[in-house]
Amino acid sequence: MSENRTADVTGRAAGHPSVSMALGALFVSASAVLIHLSGTSPGTASFYRCLLALPALVPLAALERGRENGRENGRENGRENAAPARWRVVTLAAGVLFAGDMLLWTAAIGEVGAGLSTVLVNVQVVMVPLLALLVDHEPPPRRFVVSLPSLLLGVVLASGVAEGGAGGSRPLLGTVHAVLAAVCYSGFLFLLRRGGQDGRAVRSYLWVTVAAAVTSLVAGALWQGVDLAPGWTAVGWLALVAVFGQVLGWLLVAVAAPHLASHVGAILLLLTPVGALVLGWAVLGERPSLLQLAGCAVILASGAFATTRSRRES
Repeated sequence: MSENRTADVTGRAAGHPSVSMALGALFVSASAVLIHLSGTSPGTASFYRCLLALPALVPLAALERGRENGRENGRENGRENAAPARWRVVTLAAGVLFAGDMLLWTAAIGEVGAGLSTVLVNVQVVMVPLLALLVDHEPPPRRFVVSLPSLLLGVVLASGVAEGGAGGSRPLLGTVHAVLAAVCYSGFLFLLRRGGQDGRAVRSYLWVTVAAAVTSLVAGALWQGVDLAPGWTAVGWLALVAVFGQVLGWLLVAVAAPHLASHVGAILLLLTPVGALVLGWAVLGERPSLLQLAGCAVILASGAFATTRSRRES
């Protein structure tokens, strides 16, 4: 019964993609705080958050396949059996990039500071629409282009960089890691949107998560190490990351993304640093400054302007 209810939620997510993307971004924003509370390494956190999400994602993917085959009503065979090889390549590549983003960004937080790493990784708001333009010939509307400077300004203010938030132990290396994380993040978002088309959003995301888990285990073990027995307390926090970040958060994003223009999805994902700032204050006692709050307001206002006006034009 619970699986059917969750499957119904994913169906509603596809029907209200903007709301679902926004909710997904807010759920994902809880990941940073929960990973901080777990006290685990980047490889350990990335591996466990994907692994612990699989028990929920596997039955949801099976339900999606069953519903699709039911709609087929004998038309040839289920489309899953005839899924093109390109679809599997796209989903697996997205998983590898997702793992790269998680590992690199988590490392960059300590090396260059949470503020600057947040700024750099969120240049996805430029890179994802650019990829859509170059690959899919999907030009962003003029309203989005006009709002870009204010969106980026909002991210800078919300991150705390303007108030000396660019600290860290190894600034140069951390900047490199954050830039590479931004590239991985943008590629992951672009491929996640493509892989979820043709009614395979949940199955696509399942394979993304499997690929991310394997990549995190291998790359994490080679880079900074993966603790396969981090303790029950750490596993408990990472289980919450899996629930809020992977199952509720990224699953909603995966289902909604194919139904939104690339620039709209990129803007709505800027709610992630806004939500992380609020949760950091509520859970960790990290009080945001007036400039950070102003940055959140700028992000929300600019995002609302760009997305609502672009939908009217469409």
